[in-house]
Amino acid sequence: MDYVLTVNAISKSYKRFQALKNLSMHVPKGAVYGFVGKNGSGKTTLIRLICGLQTPTSGSYALYGTENTEESIQTVRKRIGAVVETPSIYLHMTAEENLKEQYRILGLPSFDGIGEILKLAGLDNTGKKKAKHFSLGMRQRLGIAIALCGNPDFLILDEPANGLDPQGIVEIRELILKLNKERQITFLISSHILDELSRLATHYGFIDNGHIVKEISAADLDRTCRKCLCLEVSDIRAFALAADQMGLEYHILSDTQAEIFSKITITKLILPLSEKGCEVLSIHEREESLESYYMSLIGGKTHE
Repeated sequence: MDYVLTVNAISKSYKRFQALKNLSMHVPKGAVYGFVGKNGSGKTTLIRLICGLQTPTSGSYALYGTENTEESIQTVRKRIGAVVETPSIYLHMTAEENLKEQYRILGLPSFDGIGEILKLAGLDNTGKKKAKHFSLGMRQRLGIAIALCGNPDFLILDEPANGLDPQGIVEIRELILKLNKERQITFLISSHILDELSRLATHYGFIDNGHIVKEISAADLDRTCRKCLCLEVSDIRAFALAADQMGLEYHILSDTQAEIFSKITITKLILPLSEKGCEVLSIHEREESLESYYMSLIGGKTHE
């Protein structure tokens, strides 16, 4: 497989704090790679290393096959666009003026392509409106538009949906999917909003406490995430007693709700419960969520 980014046993320490611990990961070309982890797990630290804003304490990484220790890595980094933490925009400028300023910073010979980028980001009709008057969603899209200057084929987005309203989240999602499909841009997207990420990602890397605990494709994840039966019952204690006797794997959600992960027919389930005086008030099938899968990876108590 052709990888845009390969990280090999990277560690990063700040005095007594170790942010990354022997981390390895692989971002395939053309992927939308969901970088999943809670706040403080090391996501932003790794992104800053890849963007050249910091250097690793140990280990290495390669962009398009070029190691970070090679002199040519600076040239290769020109193929990357990034929005790290918050978009780097000039609030007193219009969207077009922001892009022109980025063109100047990059040393591009002309302003060709700015109109196309503004249209892609849905900002072509903002005219003379200053960025300080933009909504959060518009500012995030402007940040992505700035990252597109220089025609990169790898975009790194750090929590792109953070703080956005539902409409803003949809706009960012549609922009990412459009850039991925129409321009074949590879994405590395860090996020803790797992439901939204599941609508985008083709691959996942789950990080906890500074190291990758699992890398998996979206297709394999779909096959791995188990289905479960969600029940509402009249007596949760009676349910637990019957489930234990049947050897079922289950999780108590509340005084009336539970999940069963073992394969069992409804008929074989209801009769033993009825014998314990437990009525099934409702039942439906549900697949395990991305969030519960992540919690199980990092040792959460989702499936006690």
